[in-house]
Amino acid sequence: MAAMTAATAAVSGTRVTVFLSMNALPYFIKGHTIKPPQEGEMGKLMASKNVPPFKQLFEQAKELGGATLHACSMAMDVLGVGEAELDGALDGPLGLTRFLSDAADGQILVF
Repeated sequence: MAAMTAATAAVSGTRVTVFLSMNALPYFIKGHTIKPPQEGEMGKLMASKNVPPFKQLFEQAKELGGATLHACSMAMDVLGVGEAELDGALDGPLGLTRFLSDAADGQILVF
């Protein structure tokens, strides 16, 4: 749902900054090949209807709507991941304090 919201908002002209942390971050590390699990019956239904996977939707948000995608710097430390290991779709690491400061006048959606 987060990726679909980000993609729709970005292509509609809303400034979107995505902060990827903990469970989402491993899917944005170079060489990661494990597919994310489908989320319940709706996830299975969406897959059967060829709804793009969340990573592709985030990339579309970036490509079509100028969204920025950032890795949580603390999650990177926890996972032992360096900036060079991040997927090229990411705009680099960002700390939570900086993210919250930058978003202070915006709307934050947490999924």
